[in-house]
This record gives sequence, structure tokens and C-alpha cells, in this order.
Amino acid sequence: MALNSNKELKQYYSIAEVSEMFSLPASLLRFWEKEFPTIRPKKNNNGVRIYTKADIEEIRLVYDLVKGRNMKLAAARELIQRNREGAKNSSDLLQRLQSVRDQLLEIKKELEGIV
Repeated sequence: MALNSNKELKQYYSIAEVSEMFSLPASLLRFWEKEFPTIRPKKNNNGVRIYTKADIEEIRLVYDLVKGRNMKLAAARELIQRNREGAKNSSDLLQRLQSVRDQLLEIKKELEGIV
């Protein structure tokens, strides 16, 4: 998941924005907050959740483990607790590979248009 370039300038994100970034319902993000102690957005004076880039990276890690690798929540939570760096590095690698795959598909599409 790549963040929208104009949103990268923001310091805080609403739950609706984060939900849109990952194509997840806001209710799932709230559920993950209960299941993963590393996801802890702050709340503003109105009680609205505000996410920082660090919060979004935690969500990205959980997303990659749960949605990308189809891990059960308990297994993902244990992996993060036991080997955070390994899980994060693996998640980063998966993201890069998906980006390369998307680029290759785009090149393929362009080449097919030439022929």
C-alpha cells in the first residue's frame, strides 16, 4: 500500500483516511486496536481518533501479516511481539516486491500496446 503523495505531507490522519488507504472498514481498524497493543492512535478533544505515520506503519505491518499472508490474529500478534524487526523487514520486502510486480505488469501492458 503506497500512501497518496499529497497525504504524505500531513502529520495526522483521521480513521476515515486510514480506512481508505488500506481499503478496510473503520470498524476493523478499531478492532485491531484492541487486538494489537502497538496500534494506539491518540484522540483529539472531540474524541476522534488521529493517526500518525508511526500508527499507519503499525497498521501496515498488521495488514501485511493478516491480509497479505493470511495469518491468524494471534499468530500475527505473537510474531510482532517475538520478532518485530524480522516481521517489519519481511513486510517491507513484500511491499517492494508488490511494487516491482505492478511496474512489470504496467510495462507488459505498454509492450502489448506496441505489438
